[in-house]
Amino acid sequence: MATVILTVGLAFIGYLATYLNGLRLTQRQARLTRVNLQLSDFHGPLFALMEANSRTDDTFSEKHARSDGRDPFDHDVPPTEHELAEWRTWATTVFIPNIQAMRDVVVAKADLLIEEEMPPVLLQLCAHVSGYEITAARWAEGRHEEHLSVIPFPGRELMAYTRSRFTRLKSEQASLLGHTAGPGRRRVLLGRRR
Repeated sequence: MATVILTVGLAFIGYLATYLNGLRLTQRQARLTRVNLQLSDFHGPLFALMEANSRTDDTFSEKHARSDGRDPFDHDVPPTEHELAEWRTWATTVFIPNIQAMRDVVVAKADLLIEEEMPPVLLQLCAHVSGYEITAARWAEGRHEEHLSVIPFPGRELMAYTRSRFTRLKSEQASLLGHTAGPGRRRVLLGRRR
């Protein structure tokens, strides 16, 4: 009788261990699926667009720098009509479409946020885009009194936000995939050493 009880007990423990391991693996796979979506549909595109916008802005500032090396909009002397015309070209061709794409990611994929509430920096981005759309509409009508959005671009805050969230998710993705890197250890990716 004791042998039967022991056999049934061990079988139950084996079943329970298998069930719990399966549950853990299912939860891990669900988390990996969500992290992959967050990276591919929200934080990855937002980070890439922000980086592209920042680098393009740096290029504009370098290309159109004044003799003292400063950007025409970051200067004591207001921009010339030629500088403003160049700005409108860059803004309508590159900057506005880029920030509209950022806004579209935020609006369409907000369910993939890491946070439980919409971060203020993303709300500021959306408002900035709307402000630029008004400015661009006036440009299209030939009215060039304004040259910037009525709502400031949260550049530094948005760069910090996008970089930190992207890096955090990439780290979590690597962990969920079993890729580890630590001091004195080589990173192993897909069975190959790098």
